[in-house]
Amino acid sequence: MATIKKTIQEINEKIKKGKAVILNAKEMAELVKNVGKKKAAAEVDVVTTGTFSPMCSSGLLFNFKQYPPLIKASKVWLNGVPAYAGLAAVDAYLGATEPTEDDPLNRVFPGQFKYGGGHVIEDLLRGRSVHLRAKAYGTDCYPRKYLEKDITLGELNDAILLNPRNCYQNYNCALNLSSKIKYTYMGPLRPHGANVNFATSGCLSPLFNDPYLRTIGTGTKIFLGGGVGYVIGHGTQHNPSPPRNQRGLPLKPAATLMLKGDLKQMDPKYIRGLSIIGYGCSICVGVGIPIPILDEEMAWFTGVSDEDIQMPLIDYGEEYGQGKAKPLKYVNYSELLSGSIEFEGKKILTVPVTSYSLSLEIADTLKKWIEKGDFLLTEPQEFFI
Repeated sequence: MATIKKTIQEINEKIKKGKAVILNAKEMAELVKNVGKKKAAAEVDVVTTGTFSPMCSSGLLFNFKQYPPLIKASKVWLNGVPAYAGLAAVDAYLGATEPTEDDPLNRVFPGQFKYGGGHVIEDLLRGRSVHLRAKAYGTDCYPRKYLEKDITLGELNDAILLNPRNCYQNYNCALNLSSKIKYTYMGPLRPHGANVNFATSGCLSPLFNDPYLRTIGTGTKIFLGGGVGYVIGHGTQHNPSPPRNQRGLPLKPAATLMLKGDLKQMDPKYIRGLSIIGYGCSICVGVGIPIPILDEEMAWFTGVSDEDIQMPLIDYGEEYGQGKAKPLKYVNYSELLSGSIEFEGKKILTVPVTSYSLSLEIADTLKKWIEKGDFLLTEPQEFFI
């Protein structure tokens, strides 16, 4: 069989003609296992991926319009959640993890929060009114010093989901070997290693299907929160050179992506505010990335199975917070999905913080968009590895 070589332009032409073959990542893993990478590369044009998981480094860049007299806001709140207003007159950025200043839960349990920026974003997306409050010091061109009104998503000039760090390529499995319960961004961890919490969507996870980011870069068009979004750069804490296993998959948290999309196009099913007990507020974000099968290597990468993915088991009990924690062992994703793992002769319950069912739904939704010709692929303009 001749070597398979395709271009994104050629694949897009097939999509336009309704002749492209699209599989989700789970289907592709089965195909590569059964027929091998050469035949899979010849048969398949695009593989769709998906993940729905807490992604703390997310937020909303918004413009709330001018209402005479004009204002140059220096402090802004939405439903009591502070937004950063050091941008322009009525531009502000709302972080997903920012809590309300007077959270009722925090009054009873200090350090715990019920409502934050992620919840405001979800409320806007669900069509609910949120309370805008803005203060200013006043200038000749912007004389207003105070603004207070209820607004909806439709009333905002701009509402851009702008996420500095999403889609971690691999992540820690968290357990707690100390004698006290630990409240973490991975959820509560019971003492003496009673549970292991883990993230990512395994073989469906976008960056496991393109471990060297050959097809993902600045300008890549994606599914974001139920609408169309784009990769606009590598994310913060991006690590392009992690240790890898024999399949090229990273053995620790590695690549990340910076994403943007129009919130007004999105679906609240795939954007949800989150309160993590004892930790604070966050947001769950749905992301799906199409992987073009340009050659046999990309078929091999997208043939990744849950058994191929090795994740580091980290003790969050004491040393993690000091930056000293090291992997206790590596666990494959299939074991984690089974509901328990073995550690030091003991069976430990495993708890996912990523929704596997919604991750698969996202991959399938993106697959349908491409099959219908509503979604074409884009050429990356900058690569990160």
